[in-house]
Amino acid sequence: MQRAGKWRTPRRPKKPSNIEKDPVGVYCRIRPLGGEDEECCVEMISSSTIQLHAPDGLKANRNGEYKETQYCFKKVFGIKTTQIELFEDVAKPLIEDLIHCKNGLLFTYGVTGSGKTYTMTGSPGEGGLLPRSLDMLFNSIGSFQAKRFVFKPDEKNGIEVQSYVDSLLERQKRDSQLSVPKTPSSRQRADPEFADMINPDQACKFEGVDEDCCYSVFVSYIEIYNNYIYDLLEDAPFDPIRPKPPQSKILREDQNHNMYVAGCTEVEVKSTEEAFEVFWKGQKKRRIANTELNRESSRSHSVFTVKLAQAPLDADGDHVLQDKSQVNVSQLCLVDLAGSERTNRTRAEGSRLREAGNINQSLMTLRTCMEVLRENQMWGTNRMVPYRDSKVTHLFKNYFDGEGKVRMVVCVNPKAEDYEETLLVMRFAEMTQEVEVARPVDRPICGLTPGRRQRNQAFKDELSRRLEERGGPVNGDPVQLNQLIESLPPLPPCELSDPSDDQTLPRLMEVLERRYRIRQKMAEQFNQTANSMKSTFQQFESQFSSKENVLHDQQSKLGEKDKVIANQRTEIERLEKKSKTLEYKIDILQKTTEMYEQDKRSLQQELESREQRLQKELAERRRMEQRMQGMVTDTKLKWERECERRVNAKQLELQNKLWVKDEKLKQLKAIVTENGGASGGPAEPPRKPERPSRERDRNVAQKRSASPTPLSTVPPVHPMHRRSHSAGGEKWVDHKPASNLDLDTVMQPIIPNAIKVSTPNEKALSKCHKYVLRHQELASDGELETKLIKGNVFKTRGGGQAVEFTDIETLKQEDPTAPSRKRRSGSREGPTQTDDIENRPPVANVSASHGNQKRRRP
Repeated sequence: MQRAGKWRTPRRPKKPSNIEKDPVGVYCRIRPLGGEDEECCVEMISSSTIQLHAPDGLKANRNGEYKETQYCFKKVFGIKTTQIELFEDVAKPLIEDLIHCKNGLLFTYGVTGSGKTYTMTGSPGEGGLLPRSLDMLFNSIGSFQAKRFVFKPDEKNGIEVQSYVDSLLERQKRDSQLSVPKTPSSRQRADPEFADMINPDQACKFEGVDEDCCYSVFVSYIEIYNNYIYDLLEDAPFDPIRPKPPQSKILREDQNHNMYVAGCTEVEVKSTEEAFEVFWKGQKKRRIANTELNRESSRSHSVFTVKLAQAPLDADGDHVLQDKSQVNVSQLCLVDLAGSERTNRTRAEGSRLREAGNINQSLMTLRTCMEVLRENQMWGTNRMVPYRDSKVTHLFKNYFDGEGKVRMVVCVNPKAEDYEETLLVMRFAEMTQEVEVARPVDRPICGLTPGRRQRNQAFKDELSRRLEERGGPVNGDPVQLNQLIESLPPLPPCELSDPSDDQTLPRLMEVLERRYRIRQKMAEQFNQTANSMKSTFQQFESQFSSKENVLHDQQSKLGEKDKVIANQRTEIERLEKKSKTLEYKIDILQKTTEMYEQDKRSLQQELESREQRLQKELAERRRMEQRMQGMVTDTKLKWERECERRVNAKQLELQNKLWVKDEKLKQLKAIVTENGGASGGPAEPPRKPERPSRERDRNVAQKRSASPTPLSTVPPVHPMHRRSHSAGGEKWVDHKPASNLDLDTVMQPIIPNAIKVSTPNEKALSKCHKYVLRHQELASDGELETKLIKGNVFKTRGGGQAVEFTDIETLKQEDPTAPSRKRRSGSREGPTQTDDIENRPPVANVSASHGNQKRRRP
């Protein structure tokens, strides 16, 4: 058991529970819309609150109502916020903590195309958080920086101090390497100068810098691409014949349990320009690509680390204290996270699809870690945080488990197309604000007396001033001073060991007198030499005064030339800056052109494939059209035959109906004629000419008229008989719509004392007691049918008129020449059937006339 415990990993010491913690500072920045006509879904309510509106056409909840949500941040920066305002609130406190030996983490988060890279890097004239942080750092520690190679990384995430001789040898070696001129490459593009990024009027400086310390700044730049770490500052040899892919790096843990990238290049920089040059060197190697949503989309997470090493000066205030335990190292990580994206919008394929999947997976791991941290802190659980699932979370593990200040800038694109992605980003930001990080503690101060640097500088200034007053070397030439002191007689031993010693003091007085005499001789020689030099100087002064006039004239001419040269120099500098800017733009355009050409080739390939597919579809469509034309022709012939058959059948049916009606008309004529002869009424009206085809039928009808008289006789029709029940003493409103047709029949409803109207009105109704409506419609057998709808008119309580319908009378007109419904038969049973119909007694409620009208009451 003891042997097994020997190889057990030692447990980390538990941190005290009384550590003060601060929540993660989350800020929000809203990007301006690309066009004025675009729909906006984000509104800034206050300096710390924004509101999301669901765009038109999108239902935000199940009830179909538009849902508006509000989110709060530490501070919200609107579309008019400048880069300097964002830096003052977000990054400036982190630089102050960095100088005070406290770690910091600042990262940008948002969907693709929301302005994360612009917020971190900026553009010419509008520098972002990174260049402004470098500028403030070097403005603060510029005069207190140690010489190069005094601090040196130990490749284990630590810094060690080198001696004065070792650092001097390192500098000489570097100067000898830099003195070898490199062959200029025409393919390298001009880097934008730092002066173009930040306006000098916007420079920041921290005044609380410890003057008794020496500082050195180291920078490193890495990217996390497809969950692999690559060093962007690594100078790998370039082989044009067989280029090798970059080698990925691994993460390790140092003795303080902090994560770092093993083998990562750390460059010592001494100015803002040098640091920005190193950054731009790595930026050119970073992977970017063109997508449907962003022309220059970052395909990896980039991490720019600024490491500040500081150590106190020794007791003399002249050199760095040679003690590694007194070296304090703090770092600030500036992270530009790649944007989350949906492949159905970017239409990514191939490597772009793989990149998008890895980006979304790493961001999902970051969200999961935040959720578990919040749950552990709020509910006291001890769930394991999955830092190792992604390189991003694993690298920054010590910030969330250890100590340091964490800041996050959430970039938001307010256009309506990004509403759903923006909603997820807001939820993650709201959750992140609830995560707390241990507050960094102040580092212990060394026990040396403060003000050492200032006293050392004051001593040097005073020594130089006194040497200048005495005529000695101003800045202290130690060789001449030593030669002058050695030329004097040496002093004898001055120690008095015995009070009765009478030899030491006389010997000392003798030596001092000799030194005094030598000094007097030297002073006399110096005065003689000074007098001779003075006369010589007077001669030279006279000559100089004569030549000074000539020089004055030449200087005036040179001054004019200098002004011309200065003007030309400023113009050259302006043109050089303009040339660099144009070269930078040209390089960007060339890169964009290459992206577009690549897209063009892919689109051409897709177009060719689609053309081939289209040709196949056209050929298939032609075959289908030919097939359908054959089917249409066959179907057309089939239906033409069917229609011809149906027309013949319909003609035969109509002929049968016409015959049946003719038979009925003949029977009615026979009945009317027979009744008229019996009553001695008026003569029979002239008979209409009949068709020759009906001659046989007429003969048959004449034979049938000789049948015996039925038992019940019909009374004669009175010529003044009223055919409509509407006739009476009341006053009627006769409503006849304008769409009704006039029938040419003899018997028509006659209504006396009637007011005829096409549209009923209140005036007509108030004068009458009865109301009748003439309504015409087509019957099922194709004949016209007229309905008389009757009613009583009465007054209402409101003073108006109302109609109560009481009766409906139907008048139907029939055509005697129409074919009979029964098919005509040539058998012998026909006359017998006709006689049966003729001998039937007539119905009393039905009256027939020459107009062939029927009346019935329903």
